[in-house]
Amino acid sequence: MKKLFFTGAISLLAFSCSKKENSEIKPSSDGSAPIATSVSGQSLIEASDCMSCHNTSERMIGPSYQEIAGKYSDKDIEMLASKIIDGGSGVWGSVPMQPHPQVSKADAKKMVEYILKQKK
Repeated sequence: MKKLFFTGAISLLAFSCSKKENSEIKPSSDGSAPIATSVSGQSLIEASDCMSCHNTSERMIGPSYQEIAGKYSDKDIEMLASKIIDGGSGVWGSVPMQPHPQVSKADAKKMVEYILKQKK
């Protein structure tokens, strides 16, 4: 039973940490080559494993986005983006946040900007 659980947990972790696309391809208005457009912070979060530990308004394994937005401001974007990429622990309790090295710094900043907009 332990082996089955461990195998399932590793599979879920590998799937949830897989590289995500950071742009959407949209057709151009004149029918020529498609145009890559920037993806929003919300879309990046929804396409990642963030929602398995975080929620907009209620604490789960990690703090809610509203709690994060209440504690931090725009001056903390760089630091919080690094936390998404590198992981962290001790700020919100004993459960560490897993690192997400596949997330680019630019995408992590978009994610943080979206989170900070969730302030009550």
